[in-house]
Amino acid sequence: MTIQITEYSRQRHTTKAYVPRRISEADMVQVRELLRFAPSSTNLQPWHFVIAGTDEGKARVAKAAEEKFPFNVGAIKNASHVVVFAGRIHADEAYLKTVLAQEEADGRFAGNPEEFKPAMHKGRSMFVDIHQDQIGDGQQWMAHQVYLNLGQFLLGLATLGIDATPMEGVDTDVLDAEFGLRDKGYASLFVVPIGYSDPEADYNATLPKSRLTEAQIITDI
Repeated sequence: MTIQITEYSRQRHTTKAYVPRRISEADMVQVRELLRFAPSSTNLQPWHFVIAGTDEGKARVAKAAEEKFPFNVGAIKNASHVVVFAGRIHADEAYLKTVLAQEEADGRFAGNPEEFKPAMHKGRSMFVDIHQDQIGDGQQWMAHQVYLNLGQFLLGLATLGIDATPMEGVDTDVLDAEFGLRDKGYASLFVVPIGYSDPEADYNATLPKSRLTEAQIITDI
């Protein structure tokens, strides 16, 4: 029986406790693909991810919760893996050309590269310039793209039967220093422990979902 995508949306929840069960390597391949193939404005892809899949790696991520958000330490350490999401601080010309070169290598400009390639670069540069030079919200704008990635990530995990805990309760300065993210041109935004819910300790798994009604959030015209 085919499951409707909306069923996965209804079934998924923010996991509060995990069992010590590893995500299979085959599923982790798909987890990585979810991160790579998320949408972003003008295909800018202004993100970087640290995936902690060892006890040592998870302990390093947990440092960011120990002082200010100790209630999040358990989920970080007990999950199968933890993903640190980071957004680009500044999109310079070198980065834009890196994205453009990858698009060319992937065949995005096949047929008429002399026209399509410079047009793509010009269009993407225009939006980057609007935010970085005119409005001045470039880093925030790129962070929004990372949250687009998160939305697809959570739904995709649900289709794989993997539970998750999107978590802003971490000290991003600690994460940035621990993983040298700012030296790479990125700033951390949040972390997502992933794995499998503990049926005895995860109280949120059995609670009914609560959402505003359709009439409250949707206007048909």
